Amino acid sequence: MVTIIQILPRIKLPRFSNVILLQFYILNNDYFPYSPSTCLQSLTFHIKRLVSQVNRERLWYSHLRPILTERQPGSRGSQAVRKHIFSKLDSLSAGWSVEVDSFISETPHGPVSFSNVLAVLDPMAPRRLLLACHYDSKFIPSDPSDPQKVFVGASDSAVPCAMMLELVTALDPHLKKHKQLVSRVTLQLVFFDGGEAFEQWSQTDSLYGSRHLADSMSRIPHPPGSEQSTLLNDLLVLLDLIGAPDPMFVNHFENTARWFDRLVAAEKRLHNLGLLSSHPKEQTYFMKDINMGPVEDDHIPFLQRGVPVLHIIATPFPSFLHTLDDTADKVHSHTVENLTKVLVVFLAEYLRL
Repeated sequence: MVTIIQILPRIKLPRFSNVILLQFYILNNDYFPYSPSTCLQSLTFHIKRLVSQVNRERLWYSHLRPILTERQPGSRGSQAVRKHIFSKLDSLSAGWSVEVDSFISETPHGPVSFSNVLAVLDPMAPRRLLLACHYDSKFIPSDPSDPQKVFVGASDSAVPCAMMLELVTALDPHLKKHKQLVSRVTLQLVFFDGGEAFEQWSQTDSLYGSRHLADSMSRIPHPPGSEQSTLLNDLLVLLDLIGAPDPMFVNHFENTARWFDRLVAAEKRLHNLGLLSSHPKEQTYFMKDINMGPVEDDHIPFLQRGVPVLHIIATPFPSFLHTLDDTADKVHSHTVENLTKVLVVFLAEYLRL
């Protein structure tokens, strides 16, 4: 199989004469992977308008607070969080198609019911950018001296769930227009269930929801009737362990370095525009030249099926990981707001909003 890389000629944009747009298309048996818009880099006013829609109080009180509860698979807390996600997405004007991917799997605790939550903006679009996190919480016994204190997994991964809800809320009118334009790439949100191990992390005791979903999506031809592609045909962006102050994110995969570079550029641009809160000049979330290797997470089943992965996970891990101290008071709201703004720019570039 031969891969040909074609670089199109430079295109001068009439409204922005100092901007050169280079588009790269990879031709592989008539297969065209999606490439992001780079025009947005020059549209400062558009960036300001987009990120101004991110609302820290809404993210904190409306999206995050209801998720800060015990939510082990099959529990009432898990069901309540699913209802919360459904409610928030249903309130938006873009018109999301939301479904639950339910299944039963054997675990060290016996058969357990799991439920992934899936929301796609345009089910008929040929390609899907997957934005994902896990919404379940790990089973950690409460403190005998304080039985009311339970594990709520603020960074792991209530905050990423809330960020995803805030992203689509802030971008709601733009996503609605994007859907109406019938673009060839759409956005799909995935809230995995069963990301955590019940006992000891292993290939069979972990990643229940992502293993099930990756297998299911890899078997569904898409667009319908296609013999060459399935629902797994674009990029997976996975969020995890977000919320602590001063996080560091590194690129874990060479084949998605160009996407990580867009995060680096977005953070720098937002900082230079004064659009990030409590973000001193010397602070950088996304570190380009540090390699810490891959981390086992919900992306693994997709990676094994050839899906490019952008893994946005704080490394090193927060000191309170998998402890009862992973609570709301450990979350730095300005950092979460800043990272949400960076992702707003990333999504706008990728989807050409």
